[in-house]
Amino acid sequence: MSALTIASKANQAETLPALLVAEYAKQSDPNVKVDICFKDVEQLSSENNSGLELTSTGKPSLENSRDILHSFLENFKTRQGESQESVKEWIDRAGKLASTDFKSVEGPLLELDAHLILRSYLVGFTPTLADLAVWGALRGNKVAYAAIKKGAMLNVTRWFRFIEETNSWIGPAVQFLNAHAQERKVAKSKEGANYDIALPDTDKGVVTRFPPEPSGYLHIGHAKAALLNDYFAHEMYQGTLICRFDDTNPSKEREEFQDAIVEDLALMGIKPDKTSYTSNYFQELYDQCVKLLKAGKAYSDDTEREAMQHERMHGIASKRRDASVEENLARFEEMKKGTGEGVRWCVRAKMSVDNPNKAMRDPVIYRCNPQAHHRTGEQWKIYPTYDFACPIVDSMEGITHALRTIEYRDRNPQYNWMLDALDLRKVHIWDFARMNFIRTLLSKRKLSQFVESGVVWGWDDPRFPTIRGIRRRGMTIDALREFILKQGPSRNIVNLDWTLFWATNKKYIDPVAPRHTAVATENVVTARVKGARVAPYTEDKPKHGKNPELGNKKVAYSSEILIDQADAQAFAPDEEITLMNWGNAIVRSITHSLNPLNRSLVTGLELELHLQGDVKKTKQKITWLATAGQELIPVELVDFDYLITKDKLEEDDNVDDFLNPKTLFRTETLADGNVADLKEDDIIQFERKGYFRVDRAFKHGEKAVMFCIPTGKEGKGK
Repeated sequence: MSALTIASKANQAETLPALLVAEYAKQSDPNVKVDICFKDVEQLSSENNSGLELTSTGKPSLENSRDILHSFLENFKTRQGESQESVKEWIDRAGKLASTDFKSVEGPLLELDAHLILRSYLVGFTPTLADLAVWGALRGNKVAYAAIKKGAMLNVTRWFRFIEETNSWIGPAVQFLNAHAQERKVAKSKEGANYDIALPDTDKGVVTRFPPEPSGYLHIGHAKAALLNDYFAHEMYQGTLICRFDDTNPSKEREEFQDAIVEDLALMGIKPDKTSYTSNYFQELYDQCVKLLKAGKAYSDDTEREAMQHERMHGIASKRRDASVEENLARFEEMKKGTGEGVRWCVRAKMSVDNPNKAMRDPVIYRCNPQAHHRTGEQWKIYPTYDFACPIVDSMEGITHALRTIEYRDRNPQYNWMLDALDLRKVHIWDFARMNFIRTLLSKRKLSQFVESGVVWGWDDPRFPTIRGIRRRGMTIDALREFILKQGPSRNIVNLDWTLFWATNKKYIDPVAPRHTAVATENVVTARVKGARVAPYTEDKPKHGKNPELGNKKVAYSSEILIDQADAQAFAPDEEITLMNWGNAIVRSITHSLNPLNRSLVTGLELELHLQGDVKKTKQKITWLATAGQELIPVELVDFDYLITKDKLEEDDNVDDFLNPKTLFRTETLADGNVADLKEDDIIQFERKGYFRVDRAFKHGEKAVMFCIPTGKEGKGK
């Protein structure tokens, strides 16, 4: 019995090789017992700055990557290859790839590239622990990994991809390490997230609010705000949650968006105690604006937008700032009537001309807009800004704690100024960090542009970060709630990776997703199976090997089967393979294309059943479909990539310059006959292809369409 402890803050170029070897040992040999655990530290030993420790019963502990890898090599002989000394040499060389200084690793990388000319493996003709150690060192080194992704060294890049593609367990192992590193930075688990943020006066009762603007669909950033307000109101303090629609801009708002927000909140399990609308308070807000005008704390202004922005930026007073109360009230009345003269004017709070906090430089609090409102119709021609309406309605509705994203921090003094100027009840404010994701836009304005320009199908596009988009992609609500609540109300701004988000989802779908089979139709290979029954037949097999409650499915068997081209190309003559859900077979004949431009294309196979063979000893374990005994179901599998190519867009970046030209990937397949019974929104796993959500169920004459659900592994993202 052994235990491998990994410092989650340590250099992954040193820790990942040991993790990969340990994971492989566990998966390949049931007699190997290695417990893997993580500690939230940079090093486990201060003496040698080690991020690793391997302890084994009856043996001294080992504290550096080289010694740990040598130990596995000596005790786990399956992958030591023909020359153990050569494997040791490459394990030692892996240590030279840990530096994040490119000049330090450039020489070893060039040596590796030269060594891999005409080679598929580092040592001999089969994979060894040397391949895992060097691959792990490169994958854990951001500098080296970046060079590999760019294809800077052709042979290293080829070998790197080959090792990853032929060892399907590597991806989850890397994600296992990344997940712990990411949790250390941003998640910490729901219990670990600090919700004890010392909100003041909670003993007097807690009333929170979620104030969405009905100008678009809720995205994941809104989901965090909604869930945190719900958590503090209902779970932590047994208080009250109000959902208030901030419907103060008739030019952007629609009933469609309002209804969708109500549905999405219900979908997330959020049940407000009350639903209200800022438009319910238009009269009160109008009265409060008049009060400010009469008190000389606000003024009417007709300065052009660009000139006003310039004046505020440079601390220049508006020419209208010292107008009389009578003049200001008269112009506000023109605005209220929606006349041609009125639309030229706005009302500004008289806070400051040159406050260092530019949010305090006489912000606009009322605008004229003759467009009809979706709730109040033609009744009003003037509408308050969010910054004016929010503190007033918060105070009027009895909100005790306003939880707001940190981008409002500069406007918090503005919020408090409104309450002071109008002598209204105070409200406590708590800022929390909004949730940002790499290669993802959360600006409602920019998302609207994507919809309107046809970049996406709509607000529920699976490439969108909207609640409906990620739901359509295959995110479960339980996983969404868990992930967001893990973030907590922290004020630390982070740019999250989608991998941990989808890895959380996998925990929920893997135990309950029925297993099915699909084969890509492009260059599909027909194989004749010697030893199979002449007549096709079916057997009942569990839909999920570890969840009998899901029931059984029919698996058809026949003397002719279909196999993916990629699998067929990997076969060698007389190789023993495993046909999943059937047993072993020996490849007796491989027919290739006669086309000189594509001789690697397999056009036919002859297999001979060898059912007494040991499935644990075969390298190739493939999925297949019988051509008889079932109706094969046409299914289009759809995968997606990020809409933008840059991890984080800066303010001066032009979004169009970073649009991903290819974000949609379609694969035509045939699936087993059980797929005909699936319904829209069902989530399944096509074995060896991934998890999928049924977007359109199969109908006779109309193929099924299924969307690939990410699992947190490397590859295409959100």
